Amino acid sequence: MTQTPHVPQAEPELAGVRNFRDLGGLPAADGRRVRPGVLFRSGHLAHATEADAAFLDTLGLHTVFDFRNAADIALEGPDVTLTGVRNVNIPLSDPADGSEFWRMVRDGGLETLRSVLGQGRAAGRMADSYRTMVVTRTAEHSRVLRALAEDSVPALMHCAAGKDRAGLSVAITLMALGVPRGAIEADYLESNAPHRRYRVRRGDGTDADGSPEVSELLSPLFEARAEYLASAFAAITETWGSTGRYLTEGLGFGPGEQERLQRTLLTG
Repeated sequence: MTQTPHVPQAEPELAGVRNFRDLGGLPAADGRRVRPGVLFRSGHLAHATEADAAFLDTLGLHTVFDFRNAADIALEGPDVTLTGVRNVNIPLSDPADGSEFWRMVRDGGLETLRSVLGQGRAAGRMADSYRTMVVTRTAEHSRVLRALAEDSVPALMHCAAGKDRAGLSVAITLMALGVPRGAIEADYLESNAPHRRYRVRRGDGTDADGSPEVSELLSPLFEARAEYLASAFAAITETWGSTGRYLTEGLGFGPGEQERLQRTLLTG
């Protein structure tokens, strides 16, 4: 059953949760807008402080969608428990990939990082991952849209940093709501704000920013870049021909369900 949303009066400064924001106010289909207080996004909630959790409890959340895989959760820990909230884990990447990724980020030597990530390979890796997620994870994205349309709001969607897996899931949700691509991209790029960025730590406990070259090599992995999101939209067009067919044929999310989603999440 949909709960009455609580609308934050201003974006909070959460101590242990990065990249939190309300998607309310974005322009959508037929001159409407995303309803404030029903759809939120963030990085993981594993390090939420007591004050953070108290704030999140005021949102009246029904569901938290966690798109991390087992390797991510092993690294950072499970989400904090929020009062009366259903936690749904829908991994959008494989644990083996996650283990390899974090091993490289945290413990990879300079030569390894140069060979794996240098000369544009890091950005290429990210663009490929977006294409893979949008083409191969259709069942997962369909599950999220159906849950939002039926009974799962207010909802918060997150992964580790809140920009890639959550960013793509949010983008697909906004697409189904008729949000223009420019507005989807603008929200996605908000993840680059300094106070939102994921804090990259090396295995020895040092900050990745301590080494300029290491920071430069890792940076494409932890930035939101328009080219990454564009690669996902390009994959949709190449595979299904249009976003409409992606929703109806790729995700099996028909016009009636789209209308229900819009009634739930839009105002005006």
